[in-house]
Amino acid sequence: MINEGPAQRRQARQKDLKADLTIVGGGLAGTCGAITAARQGLKVVLIQDRPVLGGNSSSEVRLWVLGATSHMGNNNRWAREGGVVNEILTENAFRNEESNPLIFDTILLEKVVEEPNITLLLNTAVYEISKKEDGDIKSVHAFCSQSSTSYSVESPLFCDSSGDGIIAFLAGAAFRMGAEAESEFGEKFAPSEEYGELLGHSIYFYTKDTGRPVKYVPPSFALTDITKIPRYRKFSVKDQGCNLWWLEYGGRLDTVHETETIKWELWKVVYGVWNYIKNSGQFPEAENMSLEWVGTIPGKRESRRFEGDYMLKQQDIIEQTDFKDVVAFGGWSIDLHPADGVFSEKPGCSQWHSKGVYGIPYRCYYSRNVNNLFIAGRIISATHVAFGSSRVMGTCAHGAQAVAVAAALCRKYGVSPRVVGSRHIQELQTELLRTGQHLPGLRLKDQEDLVQKAASIDAPSLVLTEIPSAEIWKPIVHSAAQMLPVTAGPMPELRVRVKALADTEIEVQLRKSSKPFNHSPDVTLGTKKISLATGTQGLTLNFDTHFDEDCYAFVCFMKNQDVELEYSDKRISGVLSVFNATNPAVSNYGKQSPGEDIGVEEFEFWCPQRRPEGQNIAMKISPGLGVFKPANLCNGLQRPVAGPNAWVAGLDEEEPEVRIRWDKEVSIKRIEFSFDCDYDHPMENVLMRQPDAVQPFCATEVVVCQKGKEIAALRNNHQAKGIIRIDESLVTDSLTLIVKNSNPNSPSSLFEVRCYSN
Repeated sequence: MINEGPAQRRQARQKDLKADLTIVGGGLAGTCGAITAARQGLKVVLIQDRPVLGGNSSSEVRLWVLGATSHMGNNNRWAREGGVVNEILTENAFRNEESNPLIFDTILLEKVVEEPNITLLLNTAVYEISKKEDGDIKSVHAFCSQSSTSYSVESPLFCDSSGDGIIAFLAGAAFRMGAEAESEFGEKFAPSEEYGELLGHSIYFYTKDTGRPVKYVPPSFALTDITKIPRYRKFSVKDQGCNLWWLEYGGRLDTVHETETIKWELWKVVYGVWNYIKNSGQFPEAENMSLEWVGTIPGKRESRRFEGDYMLKQQDIIEQTDFKDVVAFGGWSIDLHPADGVFSEKPGCSQWHSKGVYGIPYRCYYSRNVNNLFIAGRIISATHVAFGSSRVMGTCAHGAQAVAVAAALCRKYGVSPRVVGSRHIQELQTELLRTGQHLPGLRLKDQEDLVQKAASIDAPSLVLTEIPSAEIWKPIVHSAAQMLPVTAGPMPELRVRVKALADTEIEVQLRKSSKPFNHSPDVTLGTKKISLATGTQGLTLNFDTHFDEDCYAFVCFMKNQDVELEYSDKRISGVLSVFNATNPAVSNYGKQSPGEDIGVEEFEFWCPQRRPEGQNIAMKISPGLGVFKPANLCNGLQRPVAGPNAWVAGLDEEEPEVRIRWDKEVSIKRIEFSFDCDYDHPMENVLMRQPDAVQPFCATEVVVCQKGKEIAALRNNHQAKGIIRIDESLVTDSLTLIVKNSNPNSPSSLFEVRCYSN
């Protein structure tokens, strides 16, 4: 029992904490940054002002995590972000088939609490900072209303991933809010004042069919005049969750200090929209439907952006600038919204894509004037136009992982974030590549990897002479292409079967991308027009074409619904079919046509279909494609780029063996593997059902043997990265890896094997 008499003044309980790195903001960026930093050996305090992690991806907002994959709606193949964010999305696909946002919450929480180096403070809001005499941040002060506890957290390094940049703002870090004029950076897509300078907030709602009539009486504050929403005629009872992204408001207000005002307006809109659907008589199919959930905090798109030593701009995205200090990548469209949001007569967004992914330099991830402050998430150093692409959560998380590794190097060398960029950038990039973080234009050159020093790597490897038929026939409703990884030299001869439903003509084009690391088939190398008689017949395709470098060839069968193509049920790492269809969700209407000079390019979209669709086109290939060799296991790339970069076993090999041999004995303590978890699949974490718990290309078991004896094994794998640790160092001059894939329609494959002595 506590029995304390009156007092003139009392204080909340006070706790003082110290860390190597303090991260403020537990959205997806802060969460992935904290996990990455903890695994790098840093003591981390993660401060989150909400009861759950994930920010806009949490059950409080329910926006799906997306990044460069862009709903599979652009030409960014194999572009899902790597590292911890990939680990989280892959785990969610494995556990959360129905994409339940509550399950996603638990996965994020589990990943954090399993890291002993992280101290997690939920429901804790930073309100003040202390600074040193030199201007560096000394500590942050926060309060948890749930436990009535005040915290003071001191560390040599801080990362602001709070969305509004609370500690960066309090520390006096240089920032911008609103849109730059075209004249400042030469960005031709810079918005006009009439369009608006800020993106607004959104609140979503979920519905369910109860099986019986349900009435709805709206609250008194609900919007009554639905015609104030220009697109009200386009409402559908099928739309829910973040499919309603365009229920947006606030771009004309202060999106930091007027968030509560914006929230109330969005509540008026949401409850007014549901009143219209339920009670207008225009939607009889809504009779049995009930409003199941409405967001209580808005998903915020834009507020402050903080200045680093470089500001990412529109041209960097479109031209895919080659940054020497690249530490992350993006690939979402430049996606700007009218400031009037749901009340605007304009389309809900203007999206313009680049032809491939673009790199983001390290200089965008620290403050230019606060010496010990990293910035991560949507507040990184970018113009308003570039922010239109870099703001999405997959990209934000990827960059925060780079910040975390940079923080570890700050501690290692006792230097500031800026000095890491000037003196230790190669070490930073190497460590990021080790963690599975893809960096455009770079390969992992790991001097500590013993496989790099092996005398030989041998394994039975696929020579792709045939994509075997499964007797699946489909009409060419949209132009269809088979992407084939070819090497420098002549284009192989192809034989395909087609079924003509009437006498007609088929057009087949051979294309490639103007840049070998892109996958936009914007260069036509040859065209064949072939007359077809009604019925099934074989075609032999010989293109008199020579490739100057390794790249993907696109064999394009142009749209003709009177012709059916034959497809396969085999799915092979780095081999993919794509289609010139449409995806209005990301402003893909088959072709990007700006119509005016706004600094973006015109090109066609050729995108995959989601499984179970998207089978490869059946064909015979002569000579066969020999690009799946075991040498790929140590080529420094962990995903397809200009080729598959994977070792792939033969289609009939059930337990293929990879044999690694050294000229002298080596001591092995740790073996790391990179698996193919289908980097082309966006793995949206809400609304969209996951087609596969385990991705079809992913090897599910690796057994490590020495002289015929099992030493260790990794079983029941579903992740992109696997590690085997050996209790006592294994001294040997050879290893055998038995690689198995439980999916009968995908051969065993691996992107990478690395061995370490510690």
